[in-house]
Amino acid sequence: MWPDKQRGIRVSKEELLCKNACGYYGNPAWQGFCSKCWKERPRSAAGSTQDESPSNDRTPLTFSKFEEKKSSEKGRRINTVRKFFWGSPSPPKRQESSESYSNVLKAYQRLEPGDFTGFLKLLRSAPSQRLQSQCTAFLNTMEAYHDLEVQKQSDFVQDFYQSFAECFSSLPEVQVTCIMEHVEKLVMTRLHKWVFCHDSSDDEQKDLALQRRIRSFNWITPQMLGVPFPDKNAEVTGDPFLPAITAIIEMDAKRAPQDKLACVSKCSQHVFEGLSGSSTGPANADDFLSGMIYVVLKANPPRLHSNIKYVIRFGLPHSLMAGESGYYFTNLSCAVAFIEKLDGAALNLSPEEFEGYMLGQHVPSGGKGRPQVAGDTRLLLEDLKGRQEKVDQGVGALNTELHEWVQAVHSQLNEATTQFALVQKELTAQGFSPPSPEVPVEGAAGDQSVLVLTDQQEGPKDTVC
Repeated sequence: MWPDKQRGIRVSKEELLCKNACGYYGNPAWQGFCSKCWKERPRSAAGSTQDESPSNDRTPLTFSKFEEKKSSEKGRRINTVRKFFWGSPSPPKRQESSESYSNVLKAYQRLEPGDFTGFLKLLRSAPSQRLQSQCTAFLNTMEAYHDLEVQKQSDFVQDFYQSFAECFSSLPEVQVTCIMEHVEKLVMTRLHKWVFCHDSSDDEQKDLALQRRIRSFNWITPQMLGVPFPDKNAEVTGDPFLPAITAIIEMDAKRAPQDKLACVSKCSQHVFEGLSGSSTGPANADDFLSGMIYVVLKANPPRLHSNIKYVIRFGLPHSLMAGESGYYFTNLSCAVAFIEKLDGAALNLSPEEFEGYMLGQHVPSGGKGRPQVAGDTRLLLEDLKGRQEKVDQGVGALNTELHEWVQAVHSQLNEATTQFALVQKELTAQGFSPPSPEVPVEGAAGDQSVLVLTDQQEGPKDTVC
């Protein structure tokens, strides 16, 4: 039986890092490289014949050559953006004085992470007119050329990030990162409708194929993936990974890449919380990846492939290469790559067993089978039907009782009206009439009230006689 076999997804930290051993996280979309090494790869491959050392010389490239290559690549990208903006190799000269520019830098240095409103107010101020003009020119140009291939649009956006960051090169790296996150949110919120799931790419077709594939794996249980679920004795209501499923589904509603990464981070934190209730101890990297695969299979997030590609193409490089967001996003990409290549061997199943599960001929023995689930559902429906019948009977009895009460009230009212008419007729026949307005109030009111009460008491007696 499959429960006796060793389940789970095994991955080491080295497999998540870049193939070039640069220390950053790699990504299956970049063939295991980080974004920096992936962009450097075509240039290094083209210049391999020129930089190739003799066979007996196996010394690695020096750091100076790496810095030289990095600076040349940086200058090429900045020149590309300058041509894209101003149509000339060099931008217009800065008109503001050095003192005013230093004041602008100090104002930006006081920005706090997440204060996007403060960034917009600062960008719209008079000292930041040049930066605002640069952003406006870039956005207008990108909207005018939205029919370009998505890869070229990605290059233009990344070049803009790099050229814009050069304006704050004198600030600390942490502050520059904060400013660029605001810039990314400003730019990509505006360009989202033009570049997300672009017509020049096959993202839409891959989204549909991935959704169909995830839907075909609805029979996979947590035990097959080696996900440590909480103990049966633990008091857990519902699926412990439900918050993670909700968070990963919310990713499609966000526009900025950093907001999508925030959803991925939130989902990952909920996965760790769901794994913390198991009896196997603290969750490790293997348990986390298995939990992430389970969450993706259960959630089947909309346009998952397009969202991953959107973050890769238009997100800030430092958000994907390092930190918690980079680690979580790398695991999500690995989970999607695992699902795309999932077969029986990955689940320790024979080809016959895997085919039987895919065709619905077998039911996993680790959980409730479909007949048992159907039986439980049938019992629940019968119970609900009985409750509904009792409610209908109670409503009918209440309507009958209410109708009888209304009729009784009407009958009593008619009887009281009839008796009042008879009494009034008797009083009129005996010559009693209401007091005249000329009668004084003092002394007369008491006598009249006594007279009326006496007549009312005598009236019924005469009628009975």
